[in-house]
Amino acid sequence: MLLSPYPTAGERIRITLLWIWCGLVILFLLVPILIPVPLSFNSGAFFIFPLEGISTRWYEVVLGTQRWQSAIGNSLIVALGTTLIATTLGTLTAIALSDERFPGRRIVMPLLLSPLIVPVVITAVGSYLFYARVGLASTYAGIILAHTALASPFVVVTVGASLTGFDRNLMRAAAISGARPLTSFFRVMLPLILPGVLSGAAFAFVTSFDEVVVVQFLASAGQRTMPLEMFIGLREKLSPAITAAATLMMALSILLLLVANILARRGRKASA
Repeated sequence: MLLSPYPTAGERIRITLLWIWCGLVILFLLVPILIPVPLSFNSGAFFIFPLEGISTRWYEVVLGTQRWQSAIGNSLIVALGTTLIATTLGTLTAIALSDERFPGRRIVMPLLLSPLIVPVVITAVGSYLFYARVGLASTYAGIILAHTALASPFVVVTVGASLTGFDRNLMRAAAISGARPLTSFFRVMLPLILPGVLSGAAFAFVTSFDEVVVVQFLASAGQRTMPLEMFIGLREKLSPAITAAATLMMALSILLLLVANILARRGRKASA
């Protein structure tokens, strides 16, 4: 008996119901995130619907006042420093773990991914107690190192995924040709896994740029990042400038994640 290539009426109903259910789930997840966007263009001084008018005054506040400019600058300093260190360490770690001869792979990998599982407040408290003893509390270096611990697992995962399709015989061939290990890495391995490295760097940047709990424990008054400034603003004064800052952060995060997704797809195509 040959099966019909066309779906039956029951199958069509199930597919339609599945699409409706997926749409409702997506709507449920996106509505709370998207609500600040229209509020950020409100010309009034309060969170109200319908909007009193359309204006970009709150974006001018965020981008034009010293308080917010300092917060944006601090966020960029911390995020860029975290991205640089986390990408370097995460890439090297992923390369080491991709070698089947690496001892204790099954033990080391869960330990490296533990910051993704452990509540962030535990990492924040532990970092503060340790940094207070060694003099790294209330310093950019302390915040960057703490954020590196949170961001590195993303780099390890993305670079590790790129390495699954990498043929290590290429490195052996380069060594036979007389290339040094460092030269082989930069000329053979890195170009092939570069999409995964850049994707991990994008995830590391977003992780650091959006983080607020660790910064609350480690940052001084002059080191407030953009998320911390928003949190303080929610606690002290409800201003629509917070929604403008949230919209800008959300747009940057979405842009970087889209870039990371495109790079990951290119990496999978290259490995195939």
